Amino acid sequence: MARFCRNFKRRADRVRYKVRNKSFGKPRLSVFRSDRHIYAQIIDDSCGRTLCSASTMDKSFRGVGKTSNCEAATKVGVMLAGKAAEAGIKEVVFDRGGYNYHGRVKALADGARSGGLLF
Repeated sequence: MARFCRNFKRRADRVRYKVRNKSFGKPRLSVFRSDRHIYAQIIDDSCGRTLCSASTMDKSFRGVGKTSNCEAATKVGVMLAGKAAEAGIKEVVFDRGGYNYHGRVKALADGARSGGLLF
């Protein structure tokens, strides 16, 4: 288990380093995926502040059903794009962390794109 965590951390650091160097002042959309939930937040790295966030733990997801599938991840992406539009954010860079761009992470990204975010 420790070996998996070390490799995951190394991969996440590599992705984050590339994203920060290519962002050119754009905020970063960061994704965290657990077994039961998915979380996404838009972060301004210049001041280290979270601008908006969405997850399957929000009140709007209570009683909806499963929170660990691609449909829920798509809804989180759309919800985050709506909150970003309210905050005046149109363009972000996508930080997938150490996760593969596949499954729930891809569904969240597609939902954010369909909600109006550009990346």
